[in-house]
Formats: sequence, structure tokens, C-alpha cells
Amino acid sequence: MVTEEVRRVPEDADVTRAHFLAREIFSGIANKWTLLVVSTLGERTLRFTQLRGEVEGISHKMLTQTLRGLERDGLVERTVYPTVPPRVEYALTDAGQELRHTVYGMCAWTRRYLEHIEESRERYGRAPQTAATPVKSRPASADR
Repeated sequence: MVTEEVRRVPEDADVTRAHFLAREIFSGIANKWTLLVVSTLGERTLRFTQLRGEVEGISHKMLTQTLRGLERDGLVERTVYPTVPPRVEYALTDAGQELRHTVYGMCAWTRRYLEHIEESRERYGRAPQTAATPVKSRPASADR
């Protein structure tokens, strides 16, 4: 019976689920606040007010939402100390630290290609803008 149920699950079900989850996670981390919070917490454990003070321009509400999302995805660990008033600290988990390294890699890539990107943008801005033209396909013989 169990074998029959396993056979009915499409082979690509895990791949589809992974792609969906990846899109969801990318959507959550690909915003400026998340990246800034991850970068800031990578240095040390911080309390909410300390973190808010270091992430310039973030509102109380946005920091709360960002931290909840990061905690939900297992990137930030929230520790509550039983004091009056309660003391709450936030720190990156191992997965959060790994994301931080990935973000730093993206920043290094940006620095490496900054001049190239700026030149391309300038060239693009000077070019006359026309409607998008479809890309012509190459003849089949060119693929061989």
C-alpha cells in the first residue's frame, strides 16, 4: 500500500516544491531592509533598539516585520530573557551567517563590475529607445 502511494507522487514534486520555496525566500531576502539587517546582525548580537539605531531609516514596524520573516525562515534567532521589562536579543543563525557571506559576495561582484555597469547604463541611456524587437533565431545549422 505505501509503495503504491509513493509511486503516485510525481518525480518532480520535490523539485517543484524547492523552486517555489526558493522564489518565496528570495522574495523575502531581496529587499534593502533584510539585507541591511542581515549585514548589521552579522557583526554581533543586538537588541531591537540597538538594531533599529544601526539600520538607518528603518521604521519600528518594518524592522519588526523584517525580523519576524528572518526568524520564520531560520536566519535570525530571537532570545527572550525573563527580566522586567523583558530583554530580547537578535542574532544570526548559521544559515543567516551563510546568507551574509553570500550577500558580501554579491557586494564584491558589484564593486568588481561597478565601472562596467556604470558605463553600460550610460551607453544605454544615450541610445535611442525603441520598441523591443524580437530576437531572431539562428538557423538550425548554426547550432551544429
